[in-house]
Amino acid sequence: MKTIQLRAGKERSLLRRHPWLFESAMAKGSADPGETVRVESHEGQFLAWAAFSPASKIRARVWSFDEAQRVDAAFLIAAVARSVGARDRFDINSDSMRLVHGESDGLPGLIVDRYGDTLVAQFLSAGAERWKDVLADALLAATGLSKLYERSDASGRALEGLPEVSGWLRGEGPTELVLREHDWQLGVNIATGHKTGFYLDQRDSRQKFAAYARRLKFERVLNCYCYTGGFTVAALTGGAAHVTSIDSSGPALEKAAANVALNGFAAERTTFMDADVNASLRQFGAEGKTFDAIVLDPPKFAPTVTHAERAARAYKDINRLAFKLLAPGGVLFTYSCSGGISADLFHKIVASAGIDAGVDGYISERMGGAPDHPMTINFPEGEYLKGLVIMRK
Repeated sequence: MKTIQLRAGKERSLLRRHPWLFESAMAKGSADPGETVRVESHEGQFLAWAAFSPASKIRARVWSFDEAQRVDAAFLIAAVARSVGARDRFDINSDSMRLVHGESDGLPGLIVDRYGDTLVAQFLSAGAERWKDVLADALLAATGLSKLYERSDASGRALEGLPEVSGWLRGEGPTELVLREHDWQLGVNIATGHKTGFYLDQRDSRQKFAAYARRLKFERVLNCYCYTGGFTVAALTGGAAHVTSIDSSGPALEKAAANVALNGFAAERTTFMDADVNASLRQFGAEGKTFDAIVLDPPKFAPTVTHAERAARAYKDINRLAFKLLAPGGVLFTYSCSGGISADLFHKIVASAGIDAGVDGYISERMGGAPDHPMTINFPEGEYLKGLVIMRK
């Protein structure tokens, strides 16, 4: 077994059981992509078994902190079974869910979502790639399913020195699927949709939005960055009279309109705009339009903390514009999925936006990812999705 030795004093994060080893912490040692290495402190103390990635700034991702642990097929099969089994303990009202959430489930670089009878996996690290066949078979065994589609086409693969890969890995079937969550259905394309096909992490936020619509009887709703219309369908399910949905992707808007029809709602209750959100918010302001509820669920503005300052300006701008369009007593559901923006910083950004807009409001709830996208005590980076529900005074 090859050994990686750290620089003096660089063992602290691993002693806290954080699963990442950065290039800057290494003193010596190397291995092949995905190969399991023994990680030691500068003084030779065992710290972890990890998958080595020579191309990535995250030079190794920890499999186990137990020196007696053997990292082999049996270890990975057991880890997959634990992760899948843990979902039985979560409150998930859907036939679709995340079964493996990377580091939070002890399987760094592996993302697996289930859509009905079909699994979709992303192998995003050198370690997950090296063990791909074992992991694929383990997933089918743990779920009792036979179809697994690979969506290893995320940009993070390049950072690991891996090519983009997409297609059926086990079995075969349709890539156009329909998922059920809460009181509605949503069409998903696992071959072309974002991530593994859809944003399952916002499942409970969509339910919450439907509940607010039902209780507060929204007349005019604005769904920004609507993608395929999850929040649009949720608002209509809650009884909203009309929903305006904006996205810069024509195909996504077509899917959103199809999802509205799929759930039996009249097309006249919706307006779909193929447009830039920022420009649209400004135009609505110039026209004097207001809305009873606004959803801001933008794409990732800050993938890392180095992008945080620029992203903060972008988040502040869209929230400031949204506050100006929010009718008195209206509700703003605003989110950040950027790992480089902490929950505390996001709160400060939104507060600053409200001050600039001359708007105050009650923070009625803080939102996060659905429970099948867990954050663990030792891996706070798992908290990538942050949300605030603000009721304007």
